[in-house]
Amino acid sequence: MLPSTAPPAAPVSGLLVVSALLIATCGLIYELVAGALASYLLGDSITQFSLIIGAYLSAMGLGSYLSKFIDRGLVSRFVEIEIAVALIGGFEAPMLFAAFTYTPGFAPVLYGLVLTIGALVGLELPLLIRILERQSSLKELVARVMFLDYIGALFASLLFPLLLVPRLGLLRTSLVFGILNAAVALWTTFLFEAPPAVKLRLRLMAAAALAVLGLGFGFAGHAERAMDAQLFADPVVLREVSPYQRVTVTHRAGDTRLFLDGALQFSSVDEHRYHESLVHPALRAVQTPTRVLILGGGDGLAAREVLKHEGVEEIVLVDLDPIVTRLFTEREELRLLNDGALTDPRVKVVNDDAFRWLQGEGLGRFDAVIIDFPDPNDYALGKLYTNHFYRMLTRVMAPHAVGSIQATSPLFSPDAYWCIMATLGAELAYVRPYHAYIPAFGEWGFALFSKAEPEVRRPLPLGLRFLDDATIDTLFQFPVDLRRGPQPVNRLDDQVLVRLYDEDWQKLGGH
Repeated sequence: MLPSTAPPAAPVSGLLVVSALLIATCGLIYELVAGALASYLLGDSITQFSLIIGAYLSAMGLGSYLSKFIDRGLVSRFVEIEIAVALIGGFEAPMLFAAFTYTPGFAPVLYGLVLTIGALVGLELPLLIRILERQSSLKELVARVMFLDYIGALFASLLFPLLLVPRLGLLRTSLVFGILNAAVALWTTFLFEAPPAVKLRLRLMAAAALAVLGLGFGFAGHAERAMDAQLFADPVVLREVSPYQRVTVTHRAGDTRLFLDGALQFSSVDEHRYHESLVHPALRAVQTPTRVLILGGGDGLAAREVLKHEGVEEIVLVDLDPIVTRLFTEREELRLLNDGALTDPRVKVVNDDAFRWLQGEGLGRFDAVIIDFPDPNDYALGKLYTNHFYRMLTRVMAPHAVGSIQATSPLFSPDAYWCIMATLGAELAYVRPYHAYIPAFGEWGFALFSKAEPEVRRPLPLGLRFLDDATIDTLFQFPVDLRRGPQPVNRLDDQVLVRLYDEDWQKLGGH
């Protein structure tokens, strides 16, 4: 057994203190991986991250408490714990994806892993401090170790969204930091004298962990493809992971589909119904839609429809995710879907959060506004459906401007739909709900809005596949089963819409 009584030399002490930096970085990365995966797969990022952070920190506290019961062989125990963290943390993302794909028990696996990793990480630092305490004063040692621990957390929080997720994806990120943990375990065995049998055992364990994690990294792409084949009905032809979401494109027999975080965004077979319904009711109510704002719609399909109107000189398209706009600009099979709209010289693409962008100065006024955000299934999206957001929007709308918005399904999520109507009505004098049937989604809801009732009613552009001047009027008629009573206004400090949306879908057994 490696001795815990012999004091390490100063260089050894320095190397072990640096281990605190690496341990903290790895530990926070595992926590971020769990939070990101839970957000991607379960939605509601605020709830998921809050629960995971709380579970992880409480488990670290438990691990720190349990460390007092380890009295002998501190270095050996430290190495063994590092190896355990490497294997469990390294395979955290693959295990979570597999649990979501192949079993109904994702949540127990998620929190079991978070608690286990947290407890093991909580054990590490107290053991490290006790190993080094005979080499320097406790005051100096705790200050150095805790300083590097917090610096490691800072490194992790910067690396994760800016470099690791965009370049490696979640599976490979998890495995890379498992490899780093195993490397810490291996080099620790070279820093202390011990009987050859003990060193050999620990080195073989660390080397085996490195080998297994390395194999996992090598097969990560194959594993991703296998799990995608289970999650999606059609073959996956493209997958990207951005700091904001998982982007997946499938294709079968002429039907191309876009999924964000596993949620269908469009099917190329019937997306014309959705985008014609979203765009043309608003654009035909403006005499000359010279300048048009599109919020969301990074696939360029709404922009394609706007460009069919005469007089359009500029479209400003604000979409959060540069990966989506890049794919639908550069990938030929995707660019064909939007008729090259994103490369049209009249289209200016801005990759920014629409909420933050509207707070900017010098944005000018727009003749029409098209809002194509995902459904408000978490609070990050819910803020884009608040009265505060619509109040900011009115500042960039010309007096004659008309807007339209997708507003989820009045059939499947009626309370949420009519909450959006109430929220629009709190800030705009004219709100007119309408709906259309989209085969890929079912009955879907929209709304027109403006500062005053529009007086213009231009003919629709030629060449539309779904709408004509007779059909468009039928969109504004609601049968009895799609009507609801008044709903509350969705406010920034009380996002009742997110709760209503979740409750509506839970009644249908999820979404």
